[in-house]
Amino acid sequence: LVTYGYLDGFYYRPRIDIDLLREHSDGLICLSGCLKGEITEKMLKDDWAGAKEAALRFAEIFDDRFYLEVQNHGIPEEIQNIQNMKKLAGELSLPLVCTNDAHYAKHEHWEAHDVHICLGTGKNRDDPNRLRYATPEFYFKTQDQMFKMFKDVPQAIENTRKIADSIDIELPMGEYHLPNFPIPEDASSENPDDYLKILCKQGVQDRYGDYTTDLKSRLDHELKVIKKMGFAGYFLITADFVKYAKDNTIPVGPGRGSAAGSLVSYSLGITTIDPMRHKLLFERFLNPDRISMPDIDIDFCIERRGEVIDYIKGQYGENSVTQIITFGKMKARQVIRDVGRVLGYSFGEIDRLAKMIPTTLNITLEEALAQSAELKEAADGQFKEVINYSKVLEGMNRHASIHAAGVVIAPGDLTDYVPLYRSPQGDVTSQYDMKGLEELGLLKLDFLGLRNLTVIYNAVKLLKERNKKVNIEKIDLDDPEVYKLFAKGLTTGVFQFESSGMREFLKKLKPTVIEDLIAMNALYRPGPMDNIDDFIARKHGKKKIDYPHPEMEPILEETYGIIVYQEQVMQIAHEIAGFTLAEADIMRRAMGKKIKKLMDELKVKFIEGAEKK
Repeated sequence: LVTYGYLDGFYYRPRIDIDLLREHSDGLICLSGCLKGEITEKMLKDDWAGAKEAALRFAEIFDDRFYLEVQNHGIPEEIQNIQNMKKLAGELSLPLVCTNDAHYAKHEHWEAHDVHICLGTGKNRDDPNRLRYATPEFYFKTQDQMFKMFKDVPQAIENTRKIADSIDIELPMGEYHLPNFPIPEDASSENPDDYLKILCKQGVQDRYGDYTTDLKSRLDHELKVIKKMGFAGYFLITADFVKYAKDNTIPVGPGRGSAAGSLVSYSLGITTIDPMRHKLLFERFLNPDRISMPDIDIDFCIERRGEVIDYIKGQYGENSVTQIITFGKMKARQVIRDVGRVLGYSFGEIDRLAKMIPTTLNITLEEALAQSAELKEAADGQFKEVINYSKVLEGMNRHASIHAAGVVIAPGDLTDYVPLYRSPQGDVTSQYDMKGLEELGLLKLDFLGLRNLTVIYNAVKLLKERNKKVNIEKIDLDDPEVYKLFAKGLTTGVFQFESSGMREFLKKLKPTVIEDLIAMNALYRPGPMDNIDDFIARKHGKKKIDYPHPEMEPILEETYGIIVYQEQVMQIAHEIAGFTLAEADIMRRAMGKKIKKLMDELKVKFIEGAEKK
């Protein structure tokens, strides 16, 4: 019904008609609504016959599941409506129920909510013609407050419990809803796990020219985990659309994130980075001890990304594939600017106030007030009202848009799993965001449009026109002339190496091998940046390379004794403390997400394991 409202019935706001309601009334409970409800409006206009007709129509559609609704927010018409509804309920033998329109959680939030309405409607608070609520009573009231207001209509209170008790719905969480991959008819097996194994074995032989014991052992291990977790279909689907892109000369990235640690991904052509050569860990990508859907981010040429999405729609059905919604939140600076504008402050005043907030990533207003004495002074003085309302509204959704990369695929019609939304621009997306879709167990894929891939593709094409053929997947990674360019900081236009800060570090580092570039890319971010000068000094022999323990030398050798990668954290836990790689991944995740309780527990286990070894 919600999807129909957005996709077919939208006119200023989502709408559905009575026929649609009748068609989909099973399992629903219907209440007659607020003062704008059809029955209430007709009675207030003295159209008693029309009100009766409407009430009987709803009662017929929702047999034994229709209630006449009474509310009291201190509006005179509502008091009159309570009497009208009591009379109508008696005449038609229909039950009454009392409700309260809850638009905000607490009574004291009514003014912040008023500001929020102004934001949504693009008005200033002092505009006499703007939308405003009649009273400050539209909050989530307590049981005692509701009893006090409706003690003259006891059956209306009792029916709130009756409705609550009759609701029996459980959203199945923890299950996965993967679309069925269409295995070719000429395949030697119809079983997804067997078919995946056939493709992987062939892929390993094609890429390595051999099928050694090490490769067999690693591949068998990965396939065993994938089979146990039930994700063969996921890999087949991903490999299929990547193959489609490559077959149609749509540039595809070499691999992003932890998926590069999988030999299965490499053998299927999903990634082009050799996990064996680079000592990448499968458990970093798919951990058998932490069951969650694999997450493979794929970069595509920004100009042709849409073609891959169209292919998936053709493969799995137009009604089974859509893009994903994302919600812009009112973060500290944004909420200050929004609230200040609604309250009528000048742009200059509010801009100055917003700039008092430190630039720390994802800082909250409370944190900013604790860190900035200037902001605290402004909050206690001229801008007290702005700050107070901003604190209430901070973190709320500000607007909806399309996720830059996310696409969801369902095993059947999407509307059997999620409601859909149509934006004012006409784009259709899911109404649940990325996180909600994950929790429901639906397959979401990240199709990132990357302009650099387009640039590389065009460069290769232009070279071809000059009779110079370059296979971008097989370029020489040991060309000294290329490293000279990096050492001079001549990297404008090179993905992730073009910022002025990065170019300065490259000049100091003077990289000579691909591993230097990989490490610099990993180090150049908040936190690890503190180690860059140390890393450079050790590379050039100006500082002694120390290892915290001799056993760590094989793990930390390529990064000159400094822990740079999350994989190194896992290897240390595995080699030094005897963790399984699955346990080591849980430790890595606890550190990355700063889960203190889990880190404390693992610290004890790490020390005990290290002492035993």
